Amino acid sequence: MAKDLSSKCKKCRRAGEKLFLKGERCNTPKCAMVKRNYPPGFHGSKGRRRITGYGAQLNEKQKAKRQYNLLEKQFRLTFDKARKKSGDAGENFLQFLEMRIDNAIYRSGFASSRPQARQLVNHGHFAVNGKKVTIPSYILKSGDLIALRKTKKDCKLHKIMLDALQKKEIPGWMNFDKAENTVKILHKPGMDMINPNFEVRQIIEYYSK
Repeated sequence: MAKDLSSKCKKCRRAGEKLFLKGERCNTPKCAMVKRNYPPGFHGSKGRRRITGYGAQLNEKQKAKRQYNLLEKQFRLTFDKARKKSGDAGENFLQFLEMRIDNAIYRSGFASSRPQARQLVNHGHFAVNGKKVTIPSYILKSGDLIALRKTKKDCKLHKIMLDALQKKEIPGWMNFDKAENTVKILHKPGMDMINPNFEVRQIIEYYSK
């Protein structure tokens, strides 16, 4: 399986904002956007150059792709799938991204970042409706129940995350059962619930050329 092994901090610096790819570290003074808030590279400290219309579209696409921790092929295939579906292409696209199991685990608070959520899914830490899922791109449906597998509940990481989950406010399209420590998908998120920090229309225009 192909992996993006490039520096996560450089991705944030290139985007010009925090993408929260390193979880809690992004909220500390150690964050690269606090220490070096300029683009990576030899000329980065000289400031950001003025970009063209195409450059702005590319930047928005790259920002979204890196934020959801996808490679270009996966990202493009997801977009093509959303465009073929009836309805608003932008909303369909965001819903496909949000309904991925790795994203849902991150949104619910079971993981501090999407890369961490992806790794946990790959290692078989979660089950959907009682069945183990090891594919991060697995698309959830309304009514699906995400739970930690019994063999993984004693993991120190999950004990820390579950304590934090008891206090965390999660998105309205999912529900956390504090007694059972499970997350239920109530429905697909709307645009107002997702509130992305990138321009979806710019991505649509980029791929429409």
